[in-house]
Amino acid sequence: MWNISDYYVLPLDTWIQDFVVDWLVPNLRPYFRAAQWPVQQLLVYLNWVLHSTPFPIFLIGAVALVWRIAGKHVAGFTFVALIVINLLGLWADTMTTLAMVLTAVLFCTVIGVPVGVLAARSNRFDIVLRPILDVMQTIPSFVYLVPIVMLFGIGLVPGIIATIIFAFPPIVRLTNLGIRQVSGDLVEAAESFGSTRRQLLLDIQIPLAMPTIMAGLNQTLMMALSMVVMAALIGAGGLGLTVYTSIGRLQVGSAALGGIGIVLMAIVLDRVTQALGKTSAASRRQ
Repeated sequence: MWNISDYYVLPLDTWIQDFVVDWLVPNLRPYFRAAQWPVQQLLVYLNWVLHSTPFPIFLIGAVALVWRIAGKHVAGFTFVALIVINLLGLWADTMTTLAMVLTAVLFCTVIGVPVGVLAARSNRFDIVLRPILDVMQTIPSFVYLVPIVMLFGIGLVPGIIATIIFAFPPIVRLTNLGIRQVSGDLVEAAESFGSTRRQLLLDIQIPLAMPTIMAGLNQTLMMALSMVVMAALIGAGGLGLTVYTSIGRLQVGSAALGGIGIVLMAIVLDRVTQALGKTSAASRRQ
């Protein structure tokens, strides 16, 4: 069977290696290291707040908040889940993981929603952005870790940056989709009554698109939680590190405990964000 590769192989791996090692890292690494400062500050603050809050106070506050957002059934599950996590001795690692996830999701939201709005308003920008998001979503999570380590080093903050990159596409895509799905008749009516672009966006498009945006937030949250576990490979802590070290030592019990903690946290966060999306949809119908 005749193959082109028998005669010539495209040296793409060499080109990428030369670009990253010989140009990107020497020239831009100081700027990338400086850019991680806001991520580090927010992570340190959230980590301090979560670790310094006594367990009973956190338990009462979390259950009350979940009850207010998602109802008594999810609040009851949250109560049981937090008790189980504490009894398993996973509380400190869980708080570290929660701080990492919240930091990543906050930065994804702050950056992703405006980018999604721009994509909804400009077809040209959307055409350019779409393949970039496709690549970000399809590249395996492990592939992110090599350039992240070369540019940012190892530790909690590089793990968060890898998580932000990995979890970024859903919030952008669904913000774009939600705004584009707003009825053109409503947009035309608002414009005919003299609404500015800012008023149109803040008073009509974003409120009507909020259920779709919240669905994007839910997906971003779940992807961030999955990537935080992978980030343990480059020195990030939390439950991911518990699972990773247990696998390396063939400690099945410890790995199972870490997995249980991750599952319980994922269920609680998923139910809360789904409830927020349903609340947004209900207020939209009213």
